[in-house]
Amino acid sequence: MSQTRTSAIRPDQPDKPQRYVFVLLNNFTLLCFSAAVESLRIANRMAGRDLYEWKIVGEGGDTAVCSAGTAFKLDGDLDELNRDDTVMVCGGIDVQDATTKRLLNWLRREARKGLRVAGLCTAAYSLARAGLLDGKKATIHWENQDSFAEEFEEVNLTKSVFVVDGLRITTAGGTSSIDLMLKLIADSHGEDLANAVADQLIYSSIRTDQDTQRLSVPTRIGVRHPKLSQVIQIMESHIEEPISPSILAKDVGMSTRQLERLFRRYLSRSPKRYYMELRLQKARNLLMQTDMSVINVALACGFASPSHFSKCYRAHYDTTPYRERGSHAARLSI
Repeated sequence: MSQTRTSAIRPDQPDKPQRYVFVLLNNFTLLCFSAAVESLRIANRMAGRDLYEWKIVGEGGDTAVCSAGTAFKLDGDLDELNRDDTVMVCGGIDVQDATTKRLLNWLRREARKGLRVAGLCTAAYSLARAGLLDGKKATIHWENQDSFAEEFEEVNLTKSVFVVDGLRITTAGGTSSIDLMLKLIADSHGEDLANAVADQLIYSSIRTDQDTQRLSVPTRIGVRHPKLSQVIQIMESHIEEPISPSILAKDVGMSTRQLERLFRRYLSRSPKRYYMELRLQKARNLLMQTDMSVINVALACGFASPSHFSKCYRAHYDTTPYRERGSHAARLSI
C-alpha cells in the first residue's frame, strides 16, 4: 500500500486513542484474538495515526496460554479499568473451567461502571455467567449453542456471526472477530477506513450481524437437493421432540418411501439413522459442556428413558454417557 493511499484516509482526530482491553482466558482461541488486534493495528496504519491502543490482561497478570499451546506475556492483571475502555474477553476450549469466580466478579464490577464488554468466541459463556447478557441478544460458537441455550434461558441466543446489543457484544469465534472489528471501526471512523482495513486483510466478503455462522445444509452435507436440505433443517430444529419420517415426508410433499430412497442415495443411511446421529451429537455436546444430569440430557435430545439413551449412545460412540462424561472430566483435571 503506497503512502499516498495510506495518508488519504484521515478520520476526525479523536481526543485520545480508544483503548481495547483484551482479557485472555486459559486455552483461548488464537484466531479470534489475533484477528481483532490486527484489525486495530491496520486501522492505525491506514489512518496514519493511533486511533486505537490495546492492552492484554489476564488472571494472575503473568502469561496466558492459547489452545494452540503458545504462551503470551500479559501487560497486567485484572485491575480496575477506565470508564471509556472496551473489554474484549477471549475464550476458547473448556471455557467453563476458565470462567473463574474472580473473573466473574471483575466483569460484574467493570460492567457496573458502564464499560462496553465483549465476549469473543466462547467467552459469551463468561459474560452470561456474570449475568451481563440477561435479556440481551447474543451469539456463541455453533458448537456451544446447545449447551448455552440449556443453561442460559434468559439470553436471546441467535446464530449470527456477531451481535451488538447496547454495551454487550458477542461473536461466534474464528474470523467473526474481523467482521465485528470492521463494524466497530466503521461506526467510529467511517466505512472508508473499515473497507481499507478489509482490503489489507484480503477480506473480500464482509459479514454483518444478519449473517449466520454455519455453512448452509447443502454445503455441509455436500449435496444440493432442496427437499433433502429442507428435511434436515426440520430435523435440526426438532431435536427434543423428534418428528416421525412419515410426517417429515408429508411436510416436504413426498411419500415415506421416497424419503427413504433420498437419504439412502445421498447420505447412505435411513432418515431415522441420520436423525438419531443428530440427536446423539447434541447429547455429546451437552455431556461435555454442561453439568446437566444424564437423564436431563436424554430428555433434551428426545429420548424417553435413560436406558434407551445409554443403549443408543454406546452403539454409536462405543462408550456410555456416564463414562464419556467421566473421561472428559479426567482430561480437564490433568
